[in-house]
Amino acid sequence: MTMDEIISYVDGLDGVLTLRPAPGDGTPEISWGDTFFYYAPDGVTPTRTQPFATVVTKDCPGDEASRLDRPDAFRVNVAAGREAFERWTGHAPGDPAAVAVDPGEADTLIAHPVYGAAGWLAVVNPGPRTGAATRDLLDEAHRLARSRYQRRAELKPR
Repeated sequence: MTMDEIISYVDGLDGVLTLRPAPGDGTPEISWGDTFFYYAPDGVTPTRTQPFATVVTKDCPGDEASRLDRPDAFRVNVAAGREAFERWTGHAPGDPAAVAVDPGEADTLIAHPVYGAAGWLAVVNPGPRTGAATRDLLDEAHRLARSRYQRRAELKPR
């Protein structure tokens, strides 16, 4: 799977707002080239929630273990939730054993090297082994984000 295929796939899900920071748009330079996916059917960037998935193209301070400084390397990060996290890693979020895999190994589904404790999963350069799982996890993260959005909408005073 290419980065563009992943972005196109997620962008095609209902209610998704896709942000692709770039020079000159007011976003921090560290985010340029990355992609952020929110469930925002109104098209407004949420200010009180995190994206449900991201595609990152470079190492960030404190998050160098995936070695994204290699040519054509990128990582898909997914807020998969506790159930999916446990199903894929065999461990609860926050369990140190969940992060025992090399986070830079391509086409391997892992606990996110920084946000694994919050139930995030990640894969560097999804390929034949992880392509279908990556799509399934993106679908699940989208479903969870949509559900949270709908719950918040129901709680808003009228």
